[in-house]
Amino acid sequence: MANRYYVIDFDSTFTKVEAFDVLADIALAGHPELPLRKKQIEEITKQGMDGAISFRESLEQRLALLPISRPHLQTLVSQLKSKVSESFKRNKEFFSTYADQIYIISNGFREFIEPVVTEYGIKPANILANEFVFDAQGNVIGFDKNNPLSANGGKSERLKNLNLPGDVYVIGDGYTDYEIKHAGLANKFFAFTENVERHSVASKADHIAPSLDEFLYLNKLNTAISYPKNRISVLLLENVHPIAIELMKSEGFAVETYPAGLEEAELCEKIKNVSVLGIRSKTQVTAKVLDHANRLMAIGAFCIGTNQINLTEATKKGVAVFNAPFSNTRSVVELAIGEIIILIRRIADKSLKMHEGRWDKSAKGSFEIRGKKLGIIGYGNIGAQLSVIAESLGMKVYYYDREEKLALGNATKCRSMNELLALSDVVTLHVDGRESNKNLIAADQFAKMKNGVIFLNLSRGHVVDIKALRENILSGKVAGCAVDVFPYEPIDNNEEFVSELRGLPNTILTPHIGGSTAEAQENIGMFVPGKLMDYINTGSTSNSVNFPNLTLPTLENAHRLIHIHNNVPGILARINQVLADHGINIVGQYLKTNELIGYVITDINKGYDQEVIKKLRAIEQTIKFRVLY
Repeated sequence: MANRYYVIDFDSTFTKVEAFDVLADIALAGHPELPLRKKQIEEITKQGMDGAISFRESLEQRLALLPISRPHLQTLVSQLKSKVSESFKRNKEFFSTYADQIYIISNGFREFIEPVVTEYGIKPANILANEFVFDAQGNVIGFDKNNPLSANGGKSERLKNLNLPGDVYVIGDGYTDYEIKHAGLANKFFAFTENVERHSVASKADHIAPSLDEFLYLNKLNTAISYPKNRISVLLLENVHPIAIELMKSEGFAVETYPAGLEEAELCEKIKNVSVLGIRSKTQVTAKVLDHANRLMAIGAFCIGTNQINLTEATKKGVAVFNAPFSNTRSVVELAIGEIIILIRRIADKSLKMHEGRWDKSAKGSFEIRGKKLGIIGYGNIGAQLSVIAESLGMKVYYYDREEKLALGNATKCRSMNELLALSDVVTLHVDGRESNKNLIAADQFAKMKNGVIFLNLSRGHVVDIKALRENILSGKVAGCAVDVFPYEPIDNNEEFVSELRGLPNTILTPHIGGSTAEAQENIGMFVPGKLMDYINTGSTSNSVNFPNLTLPTLENAHRLIHIHNNVPGILARINQVLADHGINIVGQYLKTNELIGYVITDINKGYDQEVIKKLRAIEQTIKFRVLY
């Protein structure tokens, strides 16, 4: 493509910001007129854009309000280097590969543009910008008024003078970028909307480029990724933390959010063409939903549990599932400790009486937790941390888990759940939501507990027989109870909560908020998108709950092929035979399987043709195949 040239704007295109705005903050830092002058600068800029004054007048008036010196410009350059647009940073190879054909044209100033863009391989001779005039002390006293870029129509004038011998493609966010095309000096104008979207500009564009990835994809240029991230649709439900939305958007994905869960029929419709789905505990991803998910690559559960997802069907369809097994552990543990103390002291009932105007000062039925026996059913991340904290408060800890788990501190492992139930003054559940755990605690289990036991369920709603729990609370067998999870939970805050446990004595009911703290939600909001982006960007399946776990090295100077197939013998041999038949060298290869699928990552040399891809997709038993980059 030697006869094609790429003309790129700087402010809000190459960088995320308008450099002049940042410069104003730097030059006026600590100045008593900072707010006033910034407002004046904004007004002058607007007048220049509206045509009320010429661009040159706008430039002169703005500079008159700013006491700029070389140290200010050095600070500006440092800040701008950290503000390069994300998709530009992802595609550094494009700039070095096509360095002779890339031009930066800006109404900004060379002094702060050149140090930023040359780090990407752009040649100084290909930077067309204004230039400051300095005095002997290094203070800005003006600009080169002979430079066409200091006047209206300057970009078109400079480009006309270049007389580039080929097609010209312009990428920018402003009207002055469109003017190049309007003047007949460019074949196509791409409105860049990653940082700011100006509808009046976008409406005049040949194409809208939400990222540089999109521009490179449309023009079949080398890119850091095989598919533009703005074409990867992400649907985030149930008010996931804003940081998750921010992370996914900053990565370049097209993100849609919805504040509540969705019923099956709604989700079946909504999930069409969605590549990544993010949910919490309310949304049920059933086999029927997965049948409608024609492009789904991954699901992120922004919580610990994944029983709301049909993991078997997701695996069969090549959909990787990630959760947050550690991020809200501390929050759940603190809730459990707090509720144990409140229940054993009967504080909930006493508080209710006080609100009704009744003074009931009595020590009857109120105890310390020190010395009491805590029985933990499920010794995973939450159970184990609860064990340590409870012991530090003076409790004697017992635990039971179906799997072999190492005791922490002085905790004692019970040989059976019945043994634990008979020993414990307090019983707390921290098991997963697998179907075999349904009614894990029912009438028979309550019968084996001590009279006056304190009982907590902060795990999953269906693991306790609610009717049996109610009967044992009313009989006094269970002296205090805290439940955070229920067999059926309202889909949003507008639906009434209905339960047989409402109105019972010394019973704390909470709306599935074990992990609902600011800290936990922020941790989850960072952790889950990190895993989803690792999978999309590198193929890494570390911490996936349903895929074979592979942590992959960063790939350089090669292509990465991802092949998901039914776990049958001979697939790896067929993949390698296709590559061998086309003379392709394997740089690295990784294979891992589980009972349902095989997951093969193959890194190959750059050179390959589309026939190879067709052959690999056509291998029998293939579930999904993608070229990563």
